[in-house]
Amino acid sequence: MITFLSQPWPWYVSGPAIALILAILLFSGKTFGFSANLSNICSMMGLGKRIDYFKFDWKKQQWNLLFLAGSVIGGYIAAHYLQSNQPISLSKSTIEDLKKMNIPFDGNMEPASIFNWSYLFTGRGLLLFLGGGFLIGFGTRYAGGCTSGHAISGLSALQLPSLIAVIGFFIGGLFTTFILFPFIFK
Repeated sequence: MITFLSQPWPWYVSGPAIALILAILLFSGKTFGFSANLSNICSMMGLGKRIDYFKFDWKKQQWNLLFLAGSVIGGYIAAHYLQSNQPISLSKSTIEDLKKMNIPFDGNMEPASIFNWSYLFTGRGLLLFLGGGFLIGFGTRYAGGCTSGHAISGLSALQLPSLIAVIGFFIGGLFTTFILFPFIFK
């Protein structure tokens, strides 16, 4: 069982599982979105007393907080107990593109040459991590939700704002991949 769980699942297993969970949420009147938990936590901690945006009944979103807790616990279990010793599969062209940006492929999902404490405390590392975190937070708030909320829940509910947001996510991803990354990682 551990061997089965530690391997990447094919699309024909994970895709229908996501669709099933989404259908259950839709039929129960709930929407899926991870970033909503940040507002829930702020409301739970009492920020609604000072900021009107956080003045709502967070208890109606307890299921979403359980989802957050399950994601964190599941991530911990996967990282510590279900790690595969096999390197991830990347195409040769992707490995070559990484090499052109001075990012050696080490077989891990996160390249150790970038995701480490010594890189974090360089000027470039601080810019990438703090700047990237700020842009993600700002973008999530500005777009009214995160990628999972818009792409999974919003599109399945045929919401036009979610379609516009997802198109923006893809444009931003392409811009970052083909314009910013080669510039940043010269």
